[in-house]
Formats: sequence, C-alpha cells, structure tokens
Amino acid sequence: MADTGTDTADVVVVGMGPGGEALAGSLAGAGMDVVGVEAALVGGECPYWGCIPTKMMVRASDALAETRRVPELAGTAEAFPDFAPVARRIRDEATTDWDDTAAVDRFLGQGGRFVRGTGRLEGADTVRVREEGGERLIRARTGVVVAAGTVPFAPPIPGLDRVPYWTNRDAVRAEKAPGSLCVIGGGPIGLEFAQAFARFGTRVSVLEAQDRLLGPEEPESGELVAGVLSREGLDVRTGVRITGVAHGPGGFAVETDHGRIEAERLLVATGRRPDLEGLGLASIGLDTSARAIPVDERMRVAPGVWALGDIVGRGEFTHVSVYQARIAAQDILTGGEGPVADYRALPRVTFTDPEVGAVGLTEDRAREQGVRVRTGTAQVPSTARGWIHEAGNDGFIKLVEDRDAGVLVGATSAGPNGGEVLGALSVAVHARTAVEVLRSMIYAYPTFHRGIEDALNDLVSGD
Repeated sequence: MADTGTDTADVVVVGMGPGGEALAGSLAGAGMDVVGVEAALVGGECPYWGCIPTKMMVRASDALAETRRVPELAGTAEAFPDFAPVARRIRDEATTDWDDTAAVDRFLGQGGRFVRGTGRLEGADTVRVREEGGERLIRARTGVVVAAGTVPFAPPIPGLDRVPYWTNRDAVRAEKAPGSLCVIGGGPIGLEFAQAFARFGTRVSVLEAQDRLLGPEEPESGELVAGVLSREGLDVRTGVRITGVAHGPGGFAVETDHGRIEAERLLVATGRRPDLEGLGLASIGLDTSARAIPVDERMRVAPGVWALGDIVGRGEFTHVSVYQARIAAQDILTGGEGPVADYRALPRVTFTDPEVGAVGLTEDRAREQGVRVRTGTAQVPSTARGWIHEAGNDGFIKLVEDRDAGVLVGATSAGPNGGEVLGALSVAVHARTAVEVLRSMIYAYPTFHRGIEDALNDLVSGD
C-alpha cells in the first residue's frame, strides 16, 4: 500500500463516535488544529445503529401496545402492525440511508480536518492511518485521543462462527419484522429488540446465560421485565447454556440445555469488546488483552494520550462518552486545570416497556463496597398515578441509602416513563442530597415521580 506522506496536527482523534466527535469539534472550535480519523460513520454507533434508530422502533412498538390496551380503558381498537414505516423512518430520517455527510460537514465547519480511514498508534505522538489508496502518518504536537469504541462480541458457541447471525446493525437495517427471532443475550440491547419485534408480530425467544435478565441491575428489574415479556407472549429463558447453533434452508436451530429453539433469524446481543491490539496500544505499553483502556480521572492514558467512550469501560452509553469528551477537552485546553470525572451518579435506561432507569449503585454493589445500606421501595401500581394508569402500569421505585451518611447512593425507577422519573433521583444521588431534605420536598400529585415520596416513606419505616 502506497505511503501518502506525513502530516502534523495539534490533536489527532482516533474514532469519531459521539464522544470523539464532540471532543474533536470542541477542540477545533477553540482554535486547535484537529484531525479526526474514522473508518465507518462520523457519529458512531448511536445515531446509525444504536440509540436513535432503536428508539424509533421502540416508539412504534409502544404505540401498538397502547392500542392493544384500549379495550381495558376506553372501548375497542384494533392495530394492524406494519414494520415498513419504521424501516423507512430509520432509513430516511435517522440515518439518511447510513450517510454521514452532514456530520462530516458539521465537523469541517467547526474548523477540523477529517480523514476516512483506520488509525493505529505508533507511539504516543504518532498515528498511522490506513485509508483508501494508501497510508499516512500524522504526528500530534499536543496529543492523541483514542475514542475508537467497541464491536459486538460473539460468545464461543459451537457453530456460531459459521452462521449468518444478526448483530444490532443488521437488526436496525431490517426492512420487515421476521416471522421468528431468537435473541441470545438478556441485556438492554437484546431486550429492546426482542420486545419491539414481538409487538410487530414476530415470535421471539430470549436466551440468557445468567439466572436473570439485566444482570448488572437490581434483581427486581430483571424479574419485572421477564414477567412483562412473558405475558406479552415472548419465550424468556434464563440460566441457559447454549450447546450449538446451526443454519439451513429452514432458518436457525439453537441447541440448549433447555431444549431446541428454531427461528428465522438469530440476534446475538451479548455485549461488546474493544480491539486494543488493532489500535496499536502496545506501542505505548498497554496490555492489549485487557477489556478496556485504563485512564485517570481526566481521561489520560499516558503523557500526551487520552481515551474516552466505550473503550474505557465506564459504560457503553452516549451520555458517558460525551461527558468524558468534556473532561478530556478541558484537560487538553487548560493543561490539567479542568474538572475530573465523577461517576457516582451514572444514569442508565433500558427502553423496554416498562422502562428501567437506574442511577448509582445497586443494593448489592453498595454492600460490596462496605456501605451500611437501607432500602425503600414503592410499587408503581400502588401509587396514585400508577393506579390511574392501570393498563401497562408495571413498575417500582427502589432507593438505596447510605445509612451513615444519610444520602442516596443509588436508585431504580422502573415503569411508565421510568427514564424520566430517574431525573430527580439522578440529581439526588449526584448532589448527595440528604434523605431528610428529599422527604421535606413537595411532590406533585398525581404524578409518577410522586412514587419517590412513597419509597422514601418505606425507607424510613423499614429502619
């Protein structure tokens, strides 16, 4: 491959996903000479294959579910599912047919330079970029930022590497809902796709190796979602060991210790992994077999090297990568005088119906960290708004208090608008607001967030 020469810049950003794009644009807007390097699409997983198009699917499937609740609340209604409008909206509105021209132009308009290619570090100040037609070296005067993200991880299941399974990218590009679908993985990605396709008429099975869905969250969250999905007709199996996968003219056959699953499509949603070796991180002394890049509180990896986003292992969320981009940008611009990262109130939402929002520590994680814990719970159907809502009112609010400090260290808000109710709880955990202050607040009646007051009362009564 031809060598197209050597270039220089103040900062080279390898990976232009949400975090890389935000950081590169911020630095370029501040007057720095920034080169952004991306082999795929500027904007990354979120706008093209992740949070934006998948929530379009969720929104459409929720509309179908609400129609089916009409007989319980308001008379009669009938819905005739058609996935074509969803596929069209994803293609035309969300992704512009998976074209990132607008995102590239936005970055160029901020003063940045863009190279379409794959970047690999050759030391702390040099990036080799393989692009169409050749390679070039770019030397960074100030530093290099690694924001290359992760790729879907496929578990070592016999036969899986020989079959045409879907990842999230394939599922998002679907033009129609399959007749049947087997989902391997009971985390947020797998569950959102599973419920959305099921509401469009797909016969769905979910296989999870752990003993519950949404393993990192409160056990109650996994139990809640499993119950709802089962009532909606999905076949949910936890504690499953998959012994083999095959594909033929009739579709997929998945062999498990719980029996065989046959499906038209197979979606593998078992997490994501970084490619540290491919990024050349051994050249700066990193262990490329690690699960993430180690960084300090200002996103520094080594002198002159920063990293952010999924690749640093603090949560595969757009809001985390953009938050880290602000931290790293300020560190680069101020020479170390900027803020430090604080993850104690990290929020996350699974956009199933009911939504499962959580912030901070779960009860088990808090106990593992030596916190003297007290918890309080309110069941959404027992709250005033939950009772009024009736159809589709499954959910709960759970608070995790540090008894010694008298503040919340974690909370879960599961139910209708669970991710929105989480906002108040995120503020409380982030600001270390005293529980007594939270109890003294006035909560609007009748709202879903008023359930927080019920959970606070349960927290105190359980003392």
